[in-house]
Amino acid sequence: MSKIVIKNLEKSFGDNKVINNFNIDIKDGEFIVLVGPSGCGKSTLLRMISGLENIDKGEIFLDTKLINNLIPSKREIAMVFQSYALYPHMNVFDNMSFGLRMDKIAKNQINEKVNNAAAILQIENLLERKPRQLSGGQRQRVAIGRAITRNPKVFLFDEPLSNLDAALRSEMRVEISKLHKKLKSNIIYVTHDQIEAMTLADRIVVLNQGIIEQFGTPNEIYTDPNNIFVAEFIGSPKINIIKIDKEQFINSNTIKLFDNEITIKNFDLKDDVYLGIRPEDISLKNDNEIKLGVKVDLVENLGFEKIIYTKLLENQIVIKSSKDINNQLINISFSKNKLLFFDRNRNRIR
Repeated sequence: MSKIVIKNLEKSFGDNKVINNFNIDIKDGEFIVLVGPSGCGKSTLLRMISGLENIDKGEIFLDTKLINNLIPSKREIAMVFQSYALYPHMNVFDNMSFGLRMDKIAKNQINEKVNNAAAILQIENLLERKPRQLSGGQRQRVAIGRAITRNPKVFLFDEPLSNLDAALRSEMRVEISKLHKKLKSNIIYVTHDQIEAMTLADRIVVLNQGIIEQFGTPNEIYTDPNNIFVAEFIGSPKINIIKIDKEQFINSNTIKLFDNEITIKNFDLKDDVYLGIRPEDISLKNDNEIKLGVKVDLVENLGFEKIIYTKLLENQIVIKSSKDINNQLINISFSKNKLLFFDRNRNRIR
């Protein structure tokens, strides 16, 4: 196991700053997931750590060793790409052993490393096949196996499951989680899929335009977001955001919401604020303090749950429920304790 420290990392392409003053401290054996919209710098960051992209400014330490100027093969880091990057003319064994052969590893050691990796990934029966004879999930296992044979201190995964169908993605998430527990190595994993982030990560980095918006456990990111960007990015369906105008202010820290008075602690109301409530925190029973009736615009029937679209104060409101909906008008309720508040700059009011 190893510790990774990244200090003041920056990267620009021309006038476009892709990574801006990135700082992070990753513990031994930790599984870190990087999430954020396309173009936020996730893949660029992985490439900088692996040595495939030059660093403009900052330092990357593996344990206590500065690795900025080391070539990729000397960093003890293995990367798994989205595209698998397998050699089509080689069989699985040769693909998995290619890097070892380039490093002049002894043949008996190569056989041992490849067979061990194949056993871990349960692909021992595929070693003689060519990539074209494999399914997408099997190809991804081979790509991961090739990384395992290098016995790296750090694994980098760049959206490895995005080419797979939904069912296979779910299966591979479980396999990657098992692999992490078995190898106990550091993993830095890039994805745009929040389900992958929430289920795999020890801690999540939420990136936006090369800047860390929040770094914390999945539960911290979900229940205690720093701002609206984080709150909306994590959660499916995404959090409902309602703008509260000054006309709804009662005094310097109290607002009126549907005949309910709500106090916002430690905040002096001078400008408009935003209220957030997650779809799963809205009940179709009258069992919470804030109660009101709404008109149903659309119901998405997902079988085990229903996604209900309504409107509230000119805002679209989404509700997640297991209850069947047969009426156009329904009663909903939610608790004051489930409300999140954000200031005019969209930052969290705590």
